[in-house]
Amino acid sequence: MNYDFSGKVALVTGASGGIGRATALGFAASGAAVVVSDVNDAGGEETVALIAAAGGKAVYQRCNVADEAEVKALVARAVSEYGRLDFAHNNAGINNMGANEYDDEVWDRSVAINLSGVMYCMREEAEVMLAQGKGAIVNTSSINGLVGNGAQPGYTATKHGVIGLTRHGALRWAKAGIRVNAVCPGVIETPMTAPLASNPEMRKVLDSLTPMGRMGQADEIAAAVLWLCSDQASFVTGHPLVVDGGATAT
Repeated sequence: MNYDFSGKVALVTGASGGIGRATALGFAASGAAVVVSDVNDAGGEETVALIAAAGGKAVYQRCNVADEAEVKALVARAVSEYGRLDFAHNNAGINNMGANEYDDEVWDRSVAINLSGVMYCMREEAEVMLAQGKGAIVNTSSINGLVGNGAQPGYTATKHGVIGLTRHGALRWAKAGIRVNAVCPGVIETPMTAPLASNPEMRKVLDSLTPMGRMGQADEIAAAVLWLCSDQASFVTGHPLVVDGGATAT
């Protein structure tokens, strides 16, 4: 479904590919100006080029969300470039598949990007939205933010934390016109899962993890993000929206 976001401004982190790129393209296709952010400059610029080729409006701003100063600069860029900020999809994150997340360095990096990065973004975005009297924020969590994962303590803990931050923001800003929600994707076909999905046998395993028998697509998550930002979801806040093909229904 397309929405009329004409005159609106959206910010998307982790938008060099996968879910973030799909969301950025969706916002642009619905008429919003988009601030595309990532640490992958080539991918981020490619997302901007794709938006421009489709007739949309976007700019790229490099941002490591674990760096408070860079997050401040990112949100300031949105305001200086387009004059406002209506929607934010805090999507940047890492998944240390195969790594030992009990290792101090791996753990600290997970917390810095997946959790602190979301908090920094929410804090700066809300400041702009409070001045406007309205806004919508969507954070990317995971089904691992709702259920346990015996292999990944860092990823699981931080994605649970994102849902906690989401509920906090929803309550803190509910009367100020700012809605804060989260999406909880299941196994999605993105550059993050590509190294595994490229192996035919592993692809079968990944497909089998979902009752629907397939991996989800990035644009299916983007559709959920756009709905949460739209007026169609005007009474929805503090909600972790599961988009997982039934994985958590088992």
